Amino acid sequence: MELRLSTDLYTQVTSHLESTFPNEGGGFLVGNLNGDTRTVTEIHPVENVFETEEQFHRFLAEDGAFQRIEDYADDHGLTLLGYFHSHPNSPAIPSEFDRVHALPFFAYLIVSVMPDGAAEGRLWELKSDRSAFDEGALTIQ
Repeated sequence: MELRLSTDLYTQVTSHLESTFPNEGGGFLVGNLNGDTRTVTEIHPVENVFETEEQFHRFLAEDGAFQRIEDYADDHGLTLLGYFHSHPNSPAIPSEFDRVHALPFFAYLIVSVMPDGAAEGRLWELKSDRSAFDEGALTIQ
């Protein structure tokens, strides 16, 4: 899988995630699907409603966000491609919590955020048997 997004959209993603540091932040990726290539045309940040004391390493999207963004994408002839979130002070590698809560087909953009800002973004897709993630190609242009 390849995920393409403009430098401007990637900057919007990292700016949002830096603004939530030292807690996790996240949102949805919306755009177009062409075979194994997903092109992001919009991002939709959402609020982290996980228990406050756990937000430094857990993210839970606000109630109804998934359905709201999926409906928005459908109404605009777009596709809900996936999800982005941060790993504060941690590598951009999916955790076991990420694996258990992930959906097959979705693109998962994980950004490592350190005290001095976003460090690294990596793309992941859950295997169809849900056993692990495969890394995809992240193209920022």
